Amino acid sequence: MNETAHQDIDDIHWIMGLLQNFEVGLIVVDKNNHICLWNDFMENHSGISASQAASKNLFTLFPELPKPWLSKKIEGVLLLSNTAYISWEQKPFLFQFKSHRPITGIAPFMYQNITLTPLSSPTGQIDHIGILIYDVTDNTVAQQELQAANTRLKSLSRVDGLTGLYNRAYWQECLEKEFARFGRLQEPSSLILLDIDHFKKVNDTYGHQAGDIVIQTIADIIQQQARKTDFTGRYGGEEYGVILAGTNGANAVAFADRLRAAVEAKVMPYGEHKLSVTISLGISEITLDQGSEVEWLEEADKALYQSKQSGRNRVTLFNDSQ
Repeated sequence: MNETAHQDIDDIHWIMGLLQNFEVGLIVVDKNNHICLWNDFMENHSGISASQAASKNLFTLFPELPKPWLSKKIEGVLLLSNTAYISWEQKPFLFQFKSHRPITGIAPFMYQNITLTPLSSPTGQIDHIGILIYDVTDNTVAQQELQAANTRLKSLSRVDGLTGLYNRAYWQECLEKEFARFGRLQEPSSLILLDIDHFKKVNDTYGHQAGDIVIQTIADIIQQQARKTDFTGRYGGEEYGVILAGTNGANAVAFADRLRAAVEAKVMPYGEHKLSVTISLGISEITLDQGSEVEWLEEADKALYQSKQSGRNRVTLFNDSQ
């Protein structure tokens, strides 16, 4: 054997060693999806040896693969001689392998990026496809954790820490958006402002911790009564705001009176004491006469003032005579 032949064999030997020990899954299939190459990565993660996989049909060996979808991808690569890419965001995995860190519970399975690449014969004919499987679990989990953290931060920036309702700044953003929506669609919407009657007396008699319990309890009642489409917020110390989208004044009065009655009936244990309070509510239905969301809010505030002046524990719907 001449020196050139020896060199060729040596080259093939180390190339095969590299492919076998590559930290990426590598499969080569022919036009009929029969396996021609199956590296150590695939052996280690599938539990199927190269000798067991050799000449087997890929879809017979892995019946859980999405055959119609993957076959179409493979056919496109063969036909166009173009490489195709599949990210974990499109499909979390192609082969359902366990995560390589099962003890730490980093993920229930291996997230994968996939590359399908055409392989030409010495004659230039495309008759094989290389399938590369990249384990991207660490990066994917880190990205998901970052997204979750950003979502939590975004939520915290919108939520009042004591009540779990929207804070004043974000609730007012909702108010502006609802007013703008009315400007486009002229659909009914009503705004409720409410506060706790004689709340200072609660703080002065039982202390601020008792006051916090009252504030939290009423916030819970508001959330129980409100729909998912409503916007509930803590407007001030003991004052709340509720935006009832798609609700006219008459229906807002019915909602507000149910809320008023629920608060009046609520008994809040505090040590050896039983606390009970009432609320006063003011409502403004949105109209074309209002020049801005500020005017809408002012009308609800005037109606709330009227409830206070009229004896508290009542609901008032704003009208132009107020």
